[in-house]
Amino acid sequence: MEPSRTATSAPGSDVCDDEQRVGEIGHALFRVARAHRAAAGRLLREIGLYPGQEVMLGRLADHGPTRQSRLVLELGIDPSTVTKMLQRLERQDLVERRADAVDRRVSVVAITSKGRELLGSIEESWRRLDEITCAGFAEADRSALSSLLVRLEHNLSTCQE
Repeated sequence: MEPSRTATSAPGSDVCDDEQRVGEIGHALFRVARAHRAAAGRLLREIGLYPGQEVMLGRLADHGPTRQSRLVLELGIDPSTVTKMLQRLERQDLVERRADAVDRRVSVVAITSKGRELLGSIEESWRRLDEITCAGFAEADRSALSSLLVRLEHNLSTCQE
């Protein structure tokens, strides 16, 4: 018998909802990550971005013009996804791509002044997302959660290829 969903349930919210299932923490992390990404997507759409584009803009703002191939490696994103992301950002005049001065076959990506102007809005979106994510948490709980997430990331990073 399938579990019933209420009209307010999000599509797919009944996926992986069995608390008795093996891998309880993994399933909880999956659900939290999915909900967090959806909330981030809503906030980013308010400023005209898709999830991941804010990371790309922040990376370019922090490190300056970068070869497109290096962005693929550093951000761990599929090359075709990076290309599509950059095309969208270029259409919005948030980044520009140009040929490398040394090797004209190589594409170098840089944030534009319009992209830099958007960085404050991106930071505000992430602050809002943190507030939404931790609504009702005491400061000690927020701090503990932050520490636990760092530990989880470290533990999981040892499992990478």
